[in-house]
Amino acid sequence: MRTVVFSSLTLALLSQRARANTTLSLDPSTTWGTWEGWGVSLAWWAKAFGNRDDLATVFFSLNSQTIDGQTLPGLGFNIARYNAGACSNNTYDGDSMVVSSNIKPSRQMDSFWLDWGSSDPTSSSWNWDADANQRAMLQKAKANGANIFELFSNSSPWFFCLNHDPTGNSILNNLQSWNYVNHTVYLANVAQHASQNWGITFQSVEAFNEPTSPWGPSGTQEGCHFDISTMATIIPYLKTSLSERGLSSFIAASDESWYDLAITTWIGLGSSVQSQVTRVNVHGYQYGGGRRDVLWTLANAAKKRLWLSEYAESDGSGAQLFSNLLLDLVWLHPTAWVYWQAIDIPGWGLITGDNDQLTLSGASTKYFVLAQFTRHIRPGMQILTTLDGNTAAAYDASSQKLVIVAGNWNTTQTITFNLNSAKTPGINGSTVPRWSTQTGGGDQYKSYSDIQINNGQFSVPFSVGQVQTFEISGVVLN
Repeated sequence: MRTVVFSSLTLALLSQRARANTTLSLDPSTTWGTWEGWGVSLAWWAKAFGNRDDLATVFFSLNSQTIDGQTLPGLGFNIARYNAGACSNNTYDGDSMVVSSNIKPSRQMDSFWLDWGSSDPTSSSWNWDADANQRAMLQKAKANGANIFELFSNSSPWFFCLNHDPTGNSILNNLQSWNYVNHTVYLANVAQHASQNWGITFQSVEAFNEPTSPWGPSGTQEGCHFDISTMATIIPYLKTSLSERGLSSFIAASDESWYDLAITTWIGLGSSVQSQVTRVNVHGYQYGGGRRDVLWTLANAAKKRLWLSEYAESDGSGAQLFSNLLLDLVWLHPTAWVYWQAIDIPGWGLITGDNDQLTLSGASTKYFVLAQFTRHIRPGMQILTTLDGNTAAAYDASSQKLVIVAGNWNTTQTITFNLNSAKTPGINGSTVPRWSTQTGGGDQYKSYSDIQINNGQFSVPFSVGQVQTFEISGVVLN
């Protein structure tokens, strides 16, 4: 193995046009934590397709897999978020779930707790045979290498909701106050049952999903509003419910849809409740807006881990995903990044599909853009500081490998990566493997071995909308 020692690693990006004489300096003494991984929420797509081994392979391993005639590189997700559902079709004491006219069957996630007759998970009030496909995909994810699991709730079971509609309520707070404890009992019982019967240990439990959003009624998916004071009441109950069952799962909160909402919620919870939360979760639906930096500062000051726990949008090209993911890496500094639905309608899904008709229509370009990150920036790596909004870098000390993911959006150009802090000429002549995806059509995670390092640098042509990943071996950072 060739070894290159950098006293301070500097990558100079020398462009012939728009980025001419632009310099990107990476300080190896400053990193943003150990990368925990990439992931996906199960829920709707897993309810539909959870019995398919090929989909488990393509999402949770790095192996190539043919899906309906298209060979795809495995994304290697190691994080799976499991949705504890809120829906059931039973009747109890004359009451049954109010089914929103706007919710598709694929989005009605099965509840294990069927009625308020008993909180005993061994009683007839519970059905542990429910949600077979999502449970199957959870276990297939583990079999393919996933090693971090989170349990989350979009809504408490319907019979704990004031209007019995798990998509929400016009008066906002839809969980009956006398069921705050029961909401946490449900989640804790699911976590305990998973540990004892599914071989799954949930690292974390999240009791809320975009809680300050105005959910329902007659919504398109499960959702429940919680004001901040209600969250502050429920979190200690969840802590107790988990502890009473001897579970090691910690609490994550509060999965707000926007970074700015997450800031307000976190501050509003107060220090006592904050102390019972181990990780701050936030969703990325503020896209290019919001104070990611402020949320990171608050989480860091409280010594909490931070996840971007859900992201999606309708741009199937992957250009928006690249832009917003880079904003997260540069300003939010999460240690994990999770996509919402792996299979969904055009634009939103990594693979286009219909979760009700059980049909697939091929991977979007977004799939291959995400592969540029997930297949190369792997768990255990350090995310390095970068001042360029179009370039991410990570380092694996164990294998002495530097990974660079770069995108070009303005004009066709050649970018030169100048490794000018090298202490030895041994790097010269080395081949730099690269992988390319063109968001406007063309390469779809195509590999090349046509670039060499000469005079401590390598030059690569970029078309407009092209994303490329480079792996430089034999790198030692001081």
